[in-house]
Amino acid sequence: MTNNHTPIIHVEHLTKQFGTFTAVDDVSFEVQRGEVVGYLGPNGSGKTTTIRMLCGLLRPTTGVAKVIGADVVRNPEMIKRQIGYMSQKFALYDDLTVQENLEFYAGVYEIPLETQHQRLQEILKMAGLEDRPKTVASQLSGGWRQRLALGCALVHKPLLLFLDEPTSGVDPLARREFWDLIYDLAHGGATVFVTTHYMDEAEHCGRVGFMNTGRLLAFDTPRALKHQYLNGAAWALSVTPLLEAVEVLSSLEGIAQARLHGDQAQIILASTQWTPQSLSARLAEQQITVSAVETVEPTLEDVFTLLAHTQGE
Repeated sequence: MTNNHTPIIHVEHLTKQFGTFTAVDDVSFEVQRGEVVGYLGPNGSGKTTTIRMLCGLLRPTTGVAKVIGADVVRNPEMIKRQIGYMSQKFALYDDLTVQENLEFYAGVYEIPLETQHQRLQEILKMAGLEDRPKTVASQLSGGWRQRLALGCALVHKPLLLFLDEPTSGVDPLARREFWDLIYDLAHGGATVFVTTHYMDEAEHCGRVGFMNTGRLLAFDTPRALKHQYLNGAAWALSVTPLLEAVEVLSSLEGIAQARLHGDQAQIILASTQWTPQSLSARLAEQQITVSAVETVEPTLEDVFTLLAHTQGE
């Protein structure tokens, strides 16, 4: 068991190989109690493999991982009893009602019968499902299914909650509402570790880690990541003609990304070789006129673009 000063997750040089393929490559980080941590990256980047190792479901090839003080290799069963895990395809029983699904998982987690009713009422209220206990799970929309899946993962009051792509396939409104639930849990003292490929969701997290091709590229607060990697390195250009400018900018060395953003071209700089003057002069050689260059507020998607670009060099 951990105390309040011990990391609730400690990962050191964690690696997982499947034959000759390395899914997770030498990853190290820590998560403190009460944090909401986002683990981000494109599909296939190693996020789910990491989370399955931390849940004690997959044995690491090398490295150390401790969750709530227990080693994932030596004592996975202790971990499983103390965490909540919502997988990408959570095993809801479609032919059971909302209430029956919750009762099933209460039985799996051995919730005492004398406290089970009160706990399930708490879960229904938390998930906004108090008016739907008799609704069959197969009749729920994607957003409501995710709420029920979250409730099932929380029925035993876990210290740590793992959510693997919890908002995948649901509409934007349902995604925002789900994140409200996550922060309600965090305010109640839970620690939440959530994987996602939606970069905008990272802005909701206290700290974020960026995964790409099995490597952990960075791990810090959104503000610190933007300051460290993109301090002044995101520009918006007012250019004519616009489409040709984006095409030329995309081909230039030292520019990680160029894309349309409204009626401007927005770029992410991968080096300090360009100034507004030198870039304008370079575009002028291609008969492209630059009327303005301004530094813009970067996003975490911009950070990831730069990190992935740098990794690929």
